[in-house]
Amino acid sequence: QVQLVESGGGSVQAGWSLRVSCSASGYTFSRHCMGWFRQAPGKEREGVAQIDSDGTTNYADSVKGRFTLSRDNTKKTLYLQMNSLKPEDTGMYYCAARYWGWCRLLSQADFNYWGQGTQVTVSS
Repeated sequence: QVQLVESGGGSVQAGWSLRVSCSASGYTFSRHCMGWFRQAPGKEREGVAQIDSDGTTNYADSVKGRFTLSRDNTKKTLYLQMNSLKPEDTGMYYCAARYWGWCRLLSQADFNYWGQGTQVTVSS
C-alpha cells in the first residue's frame, strides 16, 4: 500500500534553514504529483508547495523565494528546503501524493495520500 514517511523536522531559530524529506513507497513515485502541507496549532492545514511529475513546482505566496521543493525519483523521495525560516512557519508538515501526475490546486482536497507529519518549530 502507499506509504509516505516524513523526516527532518526540528526546532530552529528564525533565519535558520531546515530540510524536510518524504520517503514514498507502494506506488510509482515518479508518475505522481507530490505536495507539502502544514498545520499550525489552532489553524487549518494549508498548502505549502507542490511538484508535478515533470518537475514543475508551485508555491504558496508565503514561502516563495524561501522554500524550494524538489524530488529524487530514483530515491522515491521528496524534499523541501526551507531557508530564512520565520516563526509563522511553525507547524506540522505533511507530505501528500495525488493520483495524477499533474498538480492542479494547492489544496488538500486534491491529494489522496498523506503521511503522518513532521514537526517544525521556529523560535524568534
